[in-house]
Amino acid sequence: MKQPVTLRLIAYAAFALAAILITCQLTANAQASSRSTIQPSTFARVGSVDERFQSYNIEMVEVTGGRFWKPYASKTDIAPKSANQPAGLDPGLFQYRPPINLTNARLRKLAAALGPAYLRVSGTWANTTYFQDNDDAAMATPPKGFNGVLTRAEWKGVIEFSKAVDAKLVTSFATSMGTRDAAGAWTPIAAKPWVDYTKSIGGSIAAAEFMNEPNFASGGGVPQGYDAAAFGRDVTAFHSFQKQALPNMIFLGPGAVGEGTMIVPGNMKMLSSTDMLAATGPVFDVFTYHSYGAVSSRCAMLGAAATTSPDAALSEDWLDRAGKAADYYIALRDRFEPGKPIWNTETAEAACGGDRWASTFLDSFRYLNQLGSLARRNIQVNLHNTMASSDYGLLDENTYAPRPNYWAALLWHRLMGSTVLDPGSSPAPSLHLYAQCLPDKKGGVTLLAINASRDQSQTLDIASPSKRYTLTAKDLLDKTVDLNGVELALGSGDTLPELNGTITRPGSLTLAPASITFFALEKAGNASCR
Repeated sequence: MKQPVTLRLIAYAAFALAAILITCQLTANAQASSRSTIQPSTFARVGSVDERFQSYNIEMVEVTGGRFWKPYASKTDIAPKSANQPAGLDPGLFQYRPPINLTNARLRKLAAALGPAYLRVSGTWANTTYFQDNDDAAMATPPKGFNGVLTRAEWKGVIEFSKAVDAKLVTSFATSMGTRDAAGAWTPIAAKPWVDYTKSIGGSIAAAEFMNEPNFASGGGVPQGYDAAAFGRDVTAFHSFQKQALPNMIFLGPGAVGEGTMIVPGNMKMLSSTDMLAATGPVFDVFTYHSYGAVSSRCAMLGAAATTSPDAALSEDWLDRAGKAADYYIALRDRFEPGKPIWNTETAEAACGGDRWASTFLDSFRYLNQLGSLARRNIQVNLHNTMASSDYGLLDENTYAPRPNYWAALLWHRLMGSTVLDPGSSPAPSLHLYAQCLPDKKGGVTLLAINASRDQSQTLDIASPSKRYTLTAKDLLDKTVDLNGVELALGSGDTLPELNGTITRPGSLTLAPASITFFALEKAGNASCR
Protein backbone atom coordinates (compact mmCIF):
# COMPACT_ATOMS: atom_id res chain seq x y z
CA MET A 1 0.00 0.00 0.00
CA LYS A 2 1.44 3.44 -0.97
CA GLN A 3 2.17 6.03 1.75
CA PRO A 4 0.11 9.19 1.55
CA VAL A 5 2.02 12.14 0.10
CA THR A 6 1.82 13.99 3.42
CA LEU A 7 3.51 11.16 5.31
CA ARG A 8 6.27 10.93 2.71
CA LEU A 9 6.92 14.68 3.00
CA ILE A 10 7.08 14.45 6.79
CA ALA A 11 9.55 11.57 6.54
CA TYR A 12 11.72 13.48 4.10
CA ALA A 13 11.64 16.58 6.33
CA ALA A 14 12.60 14.54 9.38
CA PHE A 15 15.46 12.95 7.48
CA ALA A 16 16.69 16.36 6.27
CA LEU A 17 16.49 17.83 9.76
CA ALA A 18 18.45 14.92 11.19
CA ALA A 19 21.09 15.39 8.52
CA ILE A 20 21.36 19.09 9.33
CA LEU A 21 21.69 18.38 13.05
CA ILE A 22 24.39 15.78 12.44
CA THR A 23 26.26 18.18 10.17
CA CYS A 24 26.08 20.96 12.79
CA GLN A 25 27.33 18.62 15.49
CA LEU A 26 30.20 17.44 13.31
CA THR A 27 31.11 21.07 12.55
CA ALA A 28 31.00 21.97 16.25
CA ASN A 29 33.14 18.96 17.10
CA ALA A 30 35.63 19.90 14.40
CA GLN A 31 35.82 23.48 15.67
CA ALA A 32 36.27 22.28 19.24
CA SER A 33 39.03 19.90 18.24
CA SER A 34 40.80 22.63 16.23
CA ARG A 35 40.66 24.96 19.25
CA SER A 36 43.08 23.15 21.51
CA THR A 37 43.02 23.60 25.26
CA ILE A 38 45.67 25.98 26.59
CA GLN A 39 47.91 24.26 29.13
CA PRO A 40 49.77 26.97 31.11
CA SER A 41 51.85 24.32 32.88
CA THR A 42 53.59 23.55 29.57
CA PHE A 43 54.43 27.12 28.47
CA ALA A 44 58.15 27.08 27.65
CA ARG A 45 60.52 29.75 28.93
CA VAL A 46 61.74 31.93 26.05
CA GLY A 47 63.68 34.60 27.92
CA SER A 48 63.56 37.19 30.65
CA VAL A 49 63.42 40.96 31.01
CA ASP A 50 64.76 43.48 33.51
CA GLU A 51 62.67 43.80 36.67
CA ARG A 52 62.38 47.49 35.67
CA PHE A 53 61.19 46.51 32.18
CA GLN A 54 58.17 48.83 32.20
CA SER A 55 59.53 52.33 32.82
CA TYR A 56 58.87 55.96 31.88
CA ASN A 57 60.26 59.35 30.88
CA ILE A 58 59.93 62.80 32.40
CA GLU A 59 61.36 65.12 29.76
CA MET A 60 64.19 67.50 30.67
CA VAL A 61 62.03 70.40 29.53
CA GLU A 62 59.41 69.37 32.10
CA VAL A 63 62.04 69.60 34.84
CA THR A 64 63.35 73.01 33.79
CA GLY A 65 60.05 74.42 32.59
CA GLY A 66 59.67 75.36 28.96
CA ARG A 67 57.72 74.83 25.80
CA PHE A 68 56.72 71.21 25.21
CA TRP A 69 54.06 69.72 22.92
CA LYS A 70 50.79 71.61 23.41
CA PRO A 71 47.83 69.37 24.39
CA TYR A 72 45.03 69.44 21.84
CA ALA A 73 42.47 70.47 24.44
CA SER A 74 44.55 73.39 25.72
CA LYS A 75 43.02 76.88 25.46
CA THR A 76 46.33 78.57 26.18
CA ASP A 77 47.44 81.20 23.68
CA ILE A 78 49.93 80.17 21.04
CA ALA A 79 53.42 80.21 22.48
CA PRO A 80 55.74 82.93 21.18
CA LYS A 81 58.78 81.86 19.29
CA SER A 82 61.51 80.55 21.58
CA ALA A 83 65.01 79.24 21.07
CA ASN A 84 64.30 76.42 23.52
CA GLN A 85 62.24 74.24 21.19
CA PRO A 86 63.08 71.95 18.26
CA ALA A 87 64.28 73.96 15.30
CA GLY A 88 62.17 74.42 12.19
CA LEU A 89 58.73 73.73 13.73
CA ASP A 90 55.73 76.02 14.16
CA PRO A 91 55.87 77.65 17.64
CA GLY A 92 52.11 77.15 17.86
CA LEU A 93 52.73 73.43 18.37
CA PHE A 94 54.23 74.14 21.79
CA GLN A 95 53.01 75.43 25.13
CA TYR A 96 54.93 76.75 28.12
CA ARG A 97 54.78 74.78 31.37
CA PRO A 98 56.40 75.75 34.65
CA PRO A 99 58.76 73.13 36.11
CA ILE A 100 56.92 69.93 37.05
CA ASN A 101 56.16 69.61 40.77
CA LEU A 102 58.04 66.44 41.65
CA THR A 103 57.00 66.75 45.29
CA ASN A 104 53.29 66.36 44.42
CA ALA A 105 51.89 63.57 46.62
CA ARG A 106 49.61 62.10 43.95
CA LEU A 107 52.36 62.05 41.33
CA ARG A 108 54.74 60.33 43.73
CA LYS A 109 52.15 57.78 44.84
CA LEU A 110 51.22 56.80 41.30
CA ALA A 111 54.84 56.65 40.13
CA ALA A 112 55.84 54.57 43.16
CA ALA A 113 53.07 52.07 42.33
CA LEU A 114 54.96 51.30 39.10
CA GLY A 115 58.29 50.79 40.90
CA PRO A 116 60.84 49.45 40.64
CA ALA A 117 61.36 51.28 37.37
CA TYR A 118 63.78 53.46 35.44
CA LEU A 119 63.12 57.20 35.19
CA ARG A 120 64.63 58.80 32.09
CA VAL A 121 65.14 62.56 32.08
CA SER A 122 66.25 63.44 28.57
CA GLY A 123 64.59 64.32 25.25
CA THR A 124 65.51 66.70 22.47
CA TRP A 125 65.64 69.66 24.88
CA ALA A 126 68.34 67.94 26.97
CA ASN A 127 70.83 68.31 24.12
CA THR A 128 70.90 72.10 24.61
CA THR A 129 70.35 72.43 28.40
CA TYR A 130 72.96 74.13 30.56
CA PHE A 131 73.50 73.05 34.18
CA GLN A 132 73.76 76.17 36.37
CA ASP A 133 76.19 75.16 39.09
CA ASN A 134 75.13 77.49 41.90
CA ASP A 135 72.18 77.91 44.23
CA ASP A 136 70.72 80.97 42.51
CA ALA A 137 67.42 81.09 40.64
CA ALA A 138 67.68 80.20 36.97
CA MET A 139 69.47 82.83 34.90
CA ALA A 140 67.18 84.72 32.54
CA THR A 141 69.28 83.96 29.47
CA PRO A 142 71.24 80.72 28.96
CA PRO A 143 74.96 80.99 28.20
CA LYS A 144 75.97 81.13 24.55
CA GLY A 145 75.61 77.76 22.89
CA PHE A 146 72.68 76.60 25.09
CA ASN A 147 68.92 77.08 24.89
CA GLY A 148 67.74 76.14 28.39
CA VAL A 149 68.88 76.14 32.02
CA LEU A 150 68.72 73.40 34.66
CA THR A 151 69.21 74.63 38.23
CA ARG A 152 70.65 72.74 41.18
CA ALA A 153 67.27 72.83 42.92
CA GLU A 154 65.53 71.31 39.91
CA TRP A 155 68.09 68.53 39.56
CA LYS A 156 68.05 67.83 43.28
CA GLY A 157 64.27 67.45 42.94
CA VAL A 158 64.79 64.80 40.28
CA ILE A 159 67.23 62.89 42.50
CA GLU A 160 64.86 63.00 45.47
CA PHE A 161 61.88 61.96 43.32
CA SER A 162 63.75 58.99 41.84
CA LYS A 163 64.64 57.75 45.31
CA ALA A 164 61.11 58.25 46.64
CA VAL A 165 59.48 56.20 43.85
CA ASP A 166 62.18 53.50 43.43
CA ALA A 167 63.19 54.63 39.95
CA LYS A 168 66.83 54.42 38.89
CA LEU A 169 67.88 57.47 36.92
CA VAL A 170 68.58 57.44 33.16
CA THR A 171 69.59 60.57 31.22
CA SER A 172 71.66 62.04 28.39
CA PHE A 173 74.15 64.90 28.21
CA ALA A 174 74.22 68.33 26.63
CA THR A 175 75.94 68.26 23.24
CA SER A 176 75.23 71.72 21.79
CA MET A 177 77.78 74.36 20.79
CA GLY A 178 78.33 75.47 24.40
CA THR A 179 79.94 72.10 25.16
CA ARG A 180 82.43 72.21 22.26
CA ASP A 181 85.93 73.46 21.57
CA ALA A 182 87.01 75.74 18.74
CA ALA A 183 87.20 72.77 16.37
CA GLY A 184 83.62 71.73 17.17
CA ALA A 185 84.57 68.65 19.19
CA TRP A 186 82.61 67.75 22.34
CA THR A 187 84.28 68.38 25.71
CA PRO A 188 83.14 67.62 29.30
CA ILE A 189 83.19 71.30 30.26
CA ALA A 190 79.43 71.30 30.97
CA ALA A 191 79.10 67.65 31.98
CA LYS A 192 81.65 67.61 34.80
CA PRO A 193 79.95 70.16 37.12
CA TRP A 194 76.64 68.35 36.65
CA VAL A 195 78.16 64.97 37.50
CA ASP A 196 80.09 66.39 40.46
CA TYR A 197 76.94 67.99 41.90
CA THR A 198 74.96 64.78 41.44
CA LYS A 199 77.52 62.87 43.49
CA SER A 200 77.74 65.59 46.14
CA ILE A 201 74.03 65.22 47.01
CA GLY A 202 74.08 61.42 47.06
CA GLY A 203 72.62 61.00 43.60
CA SER A 204 73.45 58.33 41.06
CA ILE A 205 73.07 58.15 37.29
CA ALA A 206 72.37 54.51 36.56
CA ALA A 207 72.56 54.77 32.77
CA ALA A 208 72.92 57.43 30.08
CA GLU A 209 73.07 58.00 26.36
CA PHE A 210 75.64 60.48 25.09
CA MET A 211 72.98 62.57 23.33
CA ASN A 212 69.28 62.25 22.58
CA GLU A 213 68.54 60.81 19.11
CA PRO A 214 71.88 61.45 17.41
CA ASN A 215 70.55 60.48 14.00
CA PHE A 216 68.60 63.77 14.17
CA ALA A 217 71.55 65.64 15.69
CA SER A 218 70.97 68.67 13.47
CA GLY A 219 67.91 69.53 15.58
CA GLY A 220 69.97 69.49 18.78
CA GLY A 221 72.44 72.35 18.39
CA VAL A 222 75.44 70.48 16.96
CA PRO A 223 77.85 72.10 14.46
CA GLN A 224 76.82 72.51 10.84
CA GLY A 225 77.58 69.40 8.79
CA TYR A 226 77.68 67.08 11.81
CA ASP A 227 78.07 63.52 10.54
CA ALA A 228 78.66 59.94 11.68
CA ALA A 229 82.41 60.46 11.91
CA ALA A 230 81.89 63.45 14.21
CA PHE A 231 79.55 61.36 16.35
CA GLY A 232 82.17 58.63 16.60
CA ARG A 233 84.79 61.17 17.66
CA ASP A 234 82.46 62.65 20.30
CA VAL A 235 81.45 59.26 21.67
CA THR A 236 85.12 58.39 22.14
CA ALA A 237 85.65 61.60 24.11
CA PHE A 238 82.52 61.07 26.18
CA HIS A 239 83.38 57.44 26.94
CA SER A 240 86.81 58.48 28.19
CA PHE A 241 85.18 61.05 30.50
CA GLN A 242 82.51 58.59 31.64
CA LYS A 243 85.02 55.89 32.58
CA GLN A 244 86.71 58.35 34.92
CA ALA A 245 83.75 60.31 36.27
CA LEU A 246 81.01 57.65 36.21
CA PRO A 247 82.73 54.24 36.08
CA ASN A 248 79.64 52.34 37.27
CA MET A 249 77.22 54.01 34.87
CA ILE A 250 75.74 51.90 32.06
CA PHE A 251 76.74 53.50 28.77
CA LEU A 252 73.70 53.41 26.46
CA GLY A 253 73.66 54.00 22.73
CA PRO A 254 73.30 54.96 20.05
CA GLY A 255 69.61 55.85 20.79
CA ALA A 256 68.45 56.48 17.23
CA VAL A 257 64.81 56.73 16.11
CA GLY A 258 62.70 56.35 13.00
CA GLU A 259 64.55 53.63 11.11
CA GLY A 260 62.83 50.40 10.12
CA THR A 261 59.39 52.06 10.20
CA MET A 262 57.34 54.33 7.96
CA ILE A 263 57.38 57.45 10.11
CA VAL A 264 60.34 59.32 8.60
CA PRO A 265 59.78 61.00 5.20
CA GLY A 266 62.57 60.52 2.69
CA ASN A 267 63.34 64.24 2.47
CA MET A 268 64.27 64.54 6.16
CA LYS A 269 67.99 64.74 6.86
CA MET A 270 68.94 61.84 9.09
CA LEU A 271 72.19 60.13 10.00
CA SER A 272 72.27 56.36 9.56
CA SER A 273 72.64 54.13 12.63
CA THR A 274 74.74 51.83 10.47
CA ASP A 275 77.23 54.64 9.81
CA MET A 276 77.20 55.84 13.43
CA LEU A 277 77.83 52.35 14.81
CA ALA A 278 80.63 51.78 12.32
CA ALA A 279 82.19 55.05 13.52
CA THR A 280 81.93 54.29 17.25
CA GLY A 281 82.92 50.63 17.27
CA PRO A 282 81.55 48.28 19.96
CA VAL A 283 81.65 50.80 22.81
CA PHE A 284 78.14 50.65 24.33
CA ASP A 285 77.22 48.56 27.36
CA VAL A 286 73.58 48.42 26.22
CA PHE A 287 72.26 48.97 22.70
CA THR A 288 69.39 51.50 22.67
CA TYR A 289 66.82 52.82 20.23
CA HIS A 290 63.62 54.88 20.28
CA SER A 291 60.35 53.73 18.75
CA TYR A 292 57.26 55.56 17.47
CA GLY A 293 54.85 54.01 14.99
CA ALA A 294 53.95 57.42 13.54
CA VAL A 295 54.09 61.14 14.16
CA SER A 296 51.02 62.82 15.63
CA SER A 297 48.73 65.09 13.67
CA ARG A 298 50.70 68.05 15.12
CA CYS A 299 53.49 67.08 12.75
CA ALA A 300 51.25 66.34 9.75
CA MET A 301 53.46 68.66 7.73
CA LEU A 302 55.84 65.69 7.49
CA GLY A 303 53.36 63.98 5.18
CA ALA A 304 50.28 61.77 5.43
CA ALA A 305 52.36 58.59 5.28
CA ALA A 306 53.99 59.56 8.58
CA THR A 307 50.70 59.85 10.50
CA THR A 308 48.00 57.42 11.59
CA SER A 309 44.32 57.51 12.63
CA PRO A 310 41.95 55.99 15.22
CA ASP A 311 40.50 53.76 12.49
CA ALA A 312 43.89 52.05 12.15
CA ALA A 313 44.56 51.73 15.88
CA LEU A 314 43.49 48.07 16.15
CA SER A 315 44.85 46.98 12.77
CA GLU A 316 47.53 44.32 12.56
CA ASP A 317 49.78 46.74 10.68
CA TRP A 318 49.63 49.28 13.50
CA LEU A 319 50.00 46.79 16.33
CA ASP A 320 52.98 45.19 14.58
CA ARG A 321 54.96 48.42 14.11
CA ALA A 322 56.73 48.33 17.48
CA GLY A 323 57.86 44.79 16.75
CA LYS A 324 59.10 45.70 13.28
CA ALA A 325 61.11 48.62 14.65
CA ALA A 326 62.57 46.33 17.31
CA ASP A 327 63.53 43.74 14.69
CA TYR A 328 65.36 46.40 12.69
CA TYR A 329 67.43 47.52 15.67
CA ILE A 330 67.98 43.97 16.94
CA ALA A 331 69.61 43.19 13.59
CA LEU A 332 71.89 46.23 13.99
CA ARG A 333 72.74 45.19 17.54
CA ASP A 334 73.62 41.70 16.35
CA ARG A 335 75.88 43.16 13.66
CA PHE A 336 77.69 45.86 15.64
CA GLU A 337 77.23 45.05 19.34
CA PRO A 338 76.64 41.27 19.43
CA GLY A 339 75.51 39.87 22.74
CA LYS A 340 74.70 43.26 24.28
CA PRO A 341 71.34 43.82 26.01
CA ILE A 342 68.91 46.10 24.17
CA TRP A 343 66.60 48.80 25.58
CA ASN A 344 63.88 50.91 24.00
CA THR A 345 64.55 54.18 25.83
CA GLU A 346 61.73 56.33 24.41
CA THR A 347 58.39 55.28 22.97
CA ALA A 348 54.70 56.16 22.82
CA GLU A 349 51.69 56.10 20.49
CA ALA A 350 53.13 58.78 18.20
CA ALA A 351 55.98 61.27 18.23
CA CYS A 352 55.23 65.01 18.61
CA GLY A 353 53.23 64.59 21.81
CA GLY A 354 50.87 61.81 20.71
CA ASP A 355 47.55 61.97 18.88
CA ARG A 356 44.26 63.05 20.47
CA TRP A 357 43.40 59.41 21.19
CA ALA A 358 46.74 58.61 22.86
CA SER A 359 45.03 59.47 26.16
CA THR A 360 42.10 57.09 25.57
CA PHE A 361 41.45 53.38 26.02
CA LEU A 362 42.01 52.87 22.30
CA ASP A 363 45.78 53.26 22.78
CA SER A 364 45.93 50.66 25.57
CA PHE A 365 45.83 47.92 22.90
CA ARG A 366 49.05 49.25 21.37
CA TYR A 367 50.59 49.92 24.78
CA LEU A 368 50.13 46.39 26.13
CA ASN A 369 50.74 44.67 22.80
CA GLN A 370 54.05 46.53 22.55
CA LEU A 371 55.08 45.44 26.04
CA GLY A 372 54.20 41.84 25.24
CA SER A 373 55.87 41.73 21.84
CA LEU A 374 59.08 43.45 23.03
CA ALA A 375 59.36 41.16 26.05
CA ARG A 376 59.09 38.21 23.65
CA ARG A 377 62.03 39.71 21.73
CA ASN A 378 64.11 40.05 24.93
CA ILE A 379 64.09 43.84 24.83
CA GLN A 380 65.13 44.39 28.43
CA VAL A 381 63.62 47.82 29.18
CA ASN A 382 60.81 49.88 27.61
CA LEU A 383 60.54 53.55 28.66
CA HIS A 384 57.21 55.21 27.91
CA ASN A 385 57.12 58.87 26.98
CA THR A 386 55.85 60.53 29.15
CA MET A 387 54.73 60.03 32.74
CA ALA A 388 52.67 63.24 32.84
CA SER A 389 52.94 65.61 29.90
CA SER A 390 51.04 66.18 26.66
CA ASP A 391 48.54 63.72 25.20
CA TYR A 392 50.67 60.59 25.47
CA GLY A 393 51.28 60.98 29.22
CA LEU A 394 50.22 58.13 31.50
CA LEU A 395 48.75 60.83 33.74
CA ASP A 396 46.90 64.05 32.97
CA GLU A 397 49.49 66.82 33.19
CA ASN A 398 47.23 69.23 35.12
CA THR A 399 45.60 66.90 37.66
CA TYR A 400 47.88 63.83 37.54
CA ALA A 401 44.71 61.76 37.21
CA PRO A 402 45.40 58.29 35.74
CA ARG A 403 44.58 57.72 32.09
CA PRO A 404 43.70 54.27 30.67
CA ASN A 405 47.35 53.50 29.87
CA TYR A 406 48.28 54.08 33.50
CA TRP A 407 45.78 51.43 34.62
CA ALA A 408 47.10 49.11 31.90
CA ALA A 409 50.64 49.76 33.17
CA LEU A 410 49.63 49.05 36.75
CA LEU A 411 48.04 45.71 35.84
CA TRP A 412 51.11 44.74 33.82
CA HIS A 413 53.34 45.68 36.75
CA ARG A 414 51.37 43.56 39.20
CA LEU A 415 50.69 40.54 37.00
CA MET A 416 53.55 40.13 34.49
CA GLY A 417 56.83 38.96 35.99
CA SER A 418 60.34 38.96 34.53
CA THR A 419 60.34 35.44 33.05
CA VAL A 420 58.86 35.38 29.55
CA LEU A 421 56.93 32.32 28.33
CA ASP A 422 55.58 31.04 25.02
CA PRO A 423 51.77 30.64 25.17
CA GLY A 424 51.63 28.99 21.76
CA SER A 425 49.86 30.12 18.63
CA SER A 426 46.73 32.23 18.73
CA PRO A 427 43.47 30.81 17.37
CA ALA A 428 42.75 34.06 15.48
CA PRO A 429 44.92 36.78 13.85
CA SER A 430 43.24 39.55 15.85
CA LEU A 431 43.83 37.76 19.17
CA HIS A 432 47.28 38.50 20.58
CA LEU A 433 48.56 36.21 23.34
CA TYR A 434 51.50 36.80 25.69
CA ALA A 435 52.57 35.00 28.84
CA GLN A 436 54.98 35.61 31.71
CA CYS A 437 55.45 34.18 35.16
CA LEU A 438 53.09 35.54 37.80
CA PRO A 439 55.12 37.50 40.39
CA ASP A 440 55.42 36.04 43.89
CA LYS A 441 53.48 32.84 43.03
CA LYS A 442 55.67 29.79 42.55
CA GLY A 443 54.62 28.01 39.39
CA GLY A 444 52.11 30.76 38.61
CA VAL A 445 51.56 32.12 35.10
CA THR A 446 49.83 35.19 33.68
CA LEU A 447 48.29 34.97 30.22
CA LEU A 448 47.55 38.27 28.48
CA ALA A 449 44.88 38.05 25.77
CA ILE A 450 44.28 41.13 23.60
CA ASN A 451 41.20 40.85 21.38
CA ALA A 452 41.80 43.58 18.79
CA SER A 453 38.69 42.74 16.79
CA ARG A 454 36.14 45.54 17.03
CA ASP A 455 33.14 43.25 16.41
CA GLN A 456 34.12 39.61 16.94
CA SER A 457 34.29 37.74 20.22
CA GLN A 458 37.05 35.18 20.69
CA THR A 459 37.13 31.98 22.72
CA LEU A 460 39.94 30.39 24.70
CA ASP A 461 39.90 27.00 26.41
CA ILE A 462 42.17 27.27 29.46
CA ALA A 463 42.97 24.17 31.51
CA SER A 464 43.62 25.97 34.81
CA PRO A 465 41.44 28.08 37.12
CA SER A 466 42.30 31.77 37.04
CA LYS A 467 41.62 35.23 38.30
CA ARG A 468 40.33 37.24 35.37
CA TYR A 469 41.08 40.95 34.86
CA THR A 470 39.26 42.32 31.80
CA LEU A 471 39.70 45.91 30.61
CA THR A 472 36.93 47.43 28.48
CA ALA A 473 35.38 50.83 27.82
CA LYS A 474 31.90 51.89 26.82
CA ASP A 475 33.53 53.74 23.95
CA LEU A 476 37.07 53.06 22.73
CA LEU A 477 37.77 56.80 22.80
CA ASP A 478 36.84 57.12 26.46
CA LYS A 479 39.46 58.50 28.84
CA THR A 480 38.24 56.10 31.51
CA VAL A 481 38.42 52.31 31.58
CA ASP A 482 36.47 49.55 33.32
CA LEU A 483 37.98 46.56 35.10
CA ASN A 484 35.54 43.64 35.05
CA GLY A 485 32.74 46.12 34.38
CA VAL A 486 33.61 48.66 37.09
CA GLU A 487 35.25 51.99 36.28
CA LEU A 488 38.78 52.35 37.65
CA ALA A 489 39.33 55.50 39.71
CA LEU A 490 41.35 56.73 42.65
CA GLY A 491 39.65 56.56 46.03
CA SER A 492 39.68 58.88 49.00
CA GLY A 493 43.14 60.26 49.66
CA ASP A 494 44.20 59.03 46.20
CA THR A 495 44.16 55.42 47.30
CA LEU A 496 44.53 52.94 44.47
CA PRO A 497 41.62 50.54 43.90
CA GLU A 498 42.06 46.91 44.89
CA LEU A 499 42.26 45.61 41.29
CA ASN A 500 40.57 42.35 42.23
CA GLY A 501 40.25 39.61 39.64
CA THR A 502 37.14 37.53 39.04
CA ILE A 503 37.52 33.85 39.97
CA THR A 504 37.14 31.86 36.77
CA ARG A 505 36.86 28.09 36.35
CA PRO A 506 38.81 26.10 33.74
CA GLY A 507 37.15 25.63 30.39
CA SER A 508 35.85 27.70 27.50
CA LEU A 509 36.14 31.45 28.11
CA THR A 510 34.77 34.23 25.91
CA LEU A 511 36.69 37.40 25.17
CA ALA A 512 34.47 40.32 24.18
CA PRO A 513 35.30 42.40 21.09
CA ALA A 514 37.84 45.16 21.74
CA SER A 515 38.82 43.88 25.17
CA ILE A 516 42.05 43.19 27.04
CA THR A 517 42.22 40.36 29.58
CA PHE A 518 44.88 39.20 32.01
CA PHE A 519 44.37 35.67 33.34
CA ALA A 520 46.33 35.13 36.57
CA LEU A 521 46.83 31.37 36.81
CA GLU A 522 48.19 30.89 40.31
CA LYS A 523 47.98 27.08 40.18
CA ALA A 524 49.44 26.63 36.71
CA GLY A 525 52.37 24.61 38.05
CA ASN A 526 54.81 25.85 35.41
CA ALA A 527 58.32 24.62 36.18
CA SER A 528 59.93 27.72 34.65
CA CYS A 529 58.12 29.89 37.19
CA ARG A 530 59.46 28.23 40.33
